[in-house]
Amino acid sequence: MSTEILNKEGFTLIKVNAERLDTNTAPGLKSELVVLSSNGVKNIVLDLSQCKYCDSSGLRSVLVGNRLCEDAIGTFVLCGLNPDVEYLLKISMLHTVLLITKTAEEAEELMKKKMEM
Repeated sequence: MSTEILNKEGFTLIKVNAERLDTNTAPGLKSELVVLSSNGVKNIVLDLSQCKYCDSSGLRSVLVGNRLCEDAIGTFVLCGLNPDVEYLLKISMLHTVLLITKTAEEAEELMKKKMEM
């Protein structure tokens, strides 16, 4: 799984640099999320703007990230969704439990506002 991890002030931005988040690539993302969480990261922005396809394994890794952040009393934000990935989240009703923004910039602003609270 090709990702770029950027440590920002108060949160970590993970850019998925793959067109597919599926059975072959999702375990790598899940591992990275678990490692970050075990290192004390509790606020994560996951940028899927390069991802054009996602299956149930990909959704599972996204939900793992969300759960890890929630368990640490942090925030998990998903951003940059391709229309097909966004549709998958909607039909699976995950858009009701995940924080989602259009862009990474909007996600960063949301994180900053949450940290000010």
